[in-house]
Amino acid sequence: MTVVILPLIVIGLLLAGVIGYLISIYNQLIQVKVNIDKAWGNIEVMEKQRFDEIPKLVKICEGYMQYEKETLEKVISARTKFMDAKTPGAMAQASSDMAGALKTLFAVAENYPQLKTDQNFVHLQGRVTALENQIADRREFYNESVAIFNTRIRQFPDMIVANMMGYMEREMYQVAEAEKKSPDISFNMPK
Repeated sequence: MTVVILPLIVIGLLLAGVIGYLISIYNQLIQVKVNIDKAWGNIEVMEKQRFDEIPKLVKICEGYMQYEKETLEKVISARTKFMDAKTPGAMAQASSDMAGALKTLFAVAENYPQLKTDQNFVHLQGRVTALENQIADRREFYNESVAIFNTRIRQFPDMIVANMMGYMEREMYQVAEAEKKSPDISFNMPK
């Protein structure tokens, strides 16, 4: 009797160990996936705050920058593009466009001494710059989480659980080349 029971106990323990290990992998993948979603949510919140400041910034600038209509239109266009974006890739592109438009706006504002001393402009410029720094931090956390997730779902034995759950690789938050460059500045002053 003990000859039959002992192998069954060993097999049962091995099965319990394998099932426990797979459950552990599943829970770890869920944790990484939740971190990605949380990081993306944080980026969206920061982006929303930045885009909410844009109309105020444009309104202040309109009074001083009468000849920079094109610059202001690029900022407004980037904001509209972000509000219409539905996917992470589209939102990242809109965010990149906004960063480029804001760089140009702040660079052009240097040519308007009265605007540079306007307290509301200075406050909003500081607020937008601080938000951009926070967004950069959130992007870094998001990309770290995505890198961990993408690595784990390709590794054995995690790939078995990932395939069973239908997990696919996540897209990194890519900064567009345009955002890395200095803005092109041209002044549209009347002749």
